[in-house]
Amino acid sequence: MFYRKSVRKFSKMTESYGHIGSVVATYWFISITLVFVNKSLLSGGESVDAPMFVTWYQCLVSVLACYAIRTVSRMFPGRFSFPSLQLDPHIIKQVLPLSVVFISMITLNNLCLKHVTVSFYYVGRSLSTVFNVLLTYFVLGQKTSLPTITCCAIILGGFYLGVFQEDVSGSFSMLGTVFGVLSSFFVSLNAIFTKKVLPAVDGNIWALTFYNNVNACILFLPMMLVFGEVPVVVSFEYLTSPNFWFLMTIGGIFGFAIGYVTGLQIKVTSPLTHNISGTAKAAAQTVLATQWFMETKSFLWWLSNMVVLGGSLAYARVRQLEMKNNTPEKTVSKVMETSKDNSASEEENTLQKV
Repeated sequence: MFYRKSVRKFSKMTESYGHIGSVVATYWFISITLVFVNKSLLSGGESVDAPMFVTWYQCLVSVLACYAIRTVSRMFPGRFSFPSLQLDPHIIKQVLPLSVVFISMITLNNLCLKHVTVSFYYVGRSLSTVFNVLLTYFVLGQKTSLPTITCCAIILGGFYLGVFQEDVSGSFSMLGTVFGVLSSFFVSLNAIFTKKVLPAVDGNIWALTFYNNVNACILFLPMMLVFGEVPVVVSFEYLTSPNFWFLMTIGGIFGFAIGYVTGLQIKVTSPLTHNISGTAKAAAQTVLATQWFMETKSFLWWLSNMVVLGGSLAYARVRQLEMKNNTPEKTVSKVMETSKDNSASEEENTLQKV
């Protein structure tokens, strides 16, 4: 009897860990693949010098993915649900401020990836945590604890060392780094606007994703005209290449999927575990990038990455303890933390997009 109970308990535990492992592996695969695919589209062999066009197409794919999932949910209503996708002009207007921040975030993110190496990409966009703390204080008026400030100082130190080492190695891009810093700022700003706009869609993150991407598809059109991307796209030599459109579509699908798998990873683990997973993923992504592109880095370059990763991990732990203690003067908006988790990635430009 005891043996049977032990076997059943072990079987359930194995099944649970197997499910968690598969979710984490899926998150890693989609997140890392998305970065490499976008890098290929922005500065690879068949890259197009039109980052806004690339981002516009991926937003369009996200909108179409919403419609596809909505159709499937109607066919199998008992399996899962998806919100109605009827366009409401009033909601479109309410979501518009967030959409402006959103397109700034993902455009700057892609511009950063276009100009920096994949191995430096994480460090180049590592200041989201710092901007979270600054905006929490200056916009929300909430104080920040000394341990949190210490973690931010560690991240800043690692960022500075990383920039210095990129310069020493000859691969530093000032433009790409500036885009990375600005992208980090808009990631944090996106979190604040998400909190304000969510009530407009009854708190439904999928509905917000849909309206956000619809607005983005519209807003990108005049931007592509103003920045002269239309002639570039029309004259692009690989415009009819199946490989180019395959990568564009994969980027759009994975960009849409990252929001779901991020939320799923948080659900089956915890916000802290998700942060640890994201930090480990960033380390793996950096190592993989150096091997894939056959880059040789110095000890101090690797140290800068470790400092940023360590500071980010420490910040996640500090935030967990502060929210557990629930001390008002130490509590930073939980929505901002969740949005940062979803971004991380992206960061991957995240659906964090929400």
